[in-house]
Amino acid sequence: MAPREVPYTYQLDKTLEMLASGGLLLASTREDGASNVMTIGWASVGVIWGVPVMVVLVRPSRYTYRFIETSRLFTVNVPTQAMRPYVNMCGTKSGRDVDKLAGVPTSMGQRVDAVVLKECPLVYECKVVHTNDVIPENLVPDVARRAYPLGDYHRFFYGQIVGTFAE
Repeated sequence: MAPREVPYTYQLDKTLEMLASGGLLLASTREDGASNVMTIGWASVGVIWGVPVMVVLVRPSRYTYRFIETSRLFTVNVPTQAMRPYVNMCGTKSGRDVDKLAGVPTSMGQRVDAVVLKECPLVYECKVVHTNDVIPENLVPDVARRAYPLGDYHRFFYGQIVGTFAE
């Protein structure tokens, strides 16, 4: 059975709970068809410019960064508790070294040309509408020391949520 479309607010409390307690799975696909997935623990959902938006933070050093930067598309996949070992692996291994999607059931999004993890019961499909880089001198020193000890500041990708799909 194909996932059904739901409002972006559907089970948003559960999405935010998963984000805070182990992470969500951010995925993107390049024009050549290659895809990658990574674990994210920092994101935000809301309404900006009158549209629902998922803001994800990705460091330029991450393999997934170039995928999103070039395709301007991504999906945010909400895993189940049973997927925790996979989520942990995606957060500790680089797609440069390991094909993290090998053997994982996937499909392409219904609204975007980006990979979706079929085992995830909730998926947000997003189209990048804006980017911003963290500006170190605008960041309070405590956050800068704690979150960026190596100076590898994130880029914020503002993705308009063009479809939310649930099992």
